[in-house]
Amino acid sequence: MRGFTNWTSRAAAVIATALTPGVAWAQGCSLCYTQAAGSGARAIAALNSGILVLVVPPMLICLGITWMAYKKRSEFNEDLPGEPTDRDLS
Repeated sequence: MRGFTNWTSRAAAVIATALTPGVAWAQGCSLCYTQAAGSGARAIAALNSGILVLVVPPMLICLGITWMAYKKRSEFNEDLPGEPTDRDLS
């Protein structure tokens, strides 16, 4: 049952993402778009580099936190004394 619920929630997330209009993913600021479109090739390359510089550090921080949480997941999941475990139930 748990696998079905997990699969259903993932499918719902994919469907919701697919049905979201593309405009919702962009800022849509006409002034920014006009300035970027009117600039030269070097300015566009600098803008693209700036976007990468602003995206990479938060992504690495999130990946690091996720990795640390994954490594520490069993540290707080110890069996309490006196409680039945999965091995005892089978």
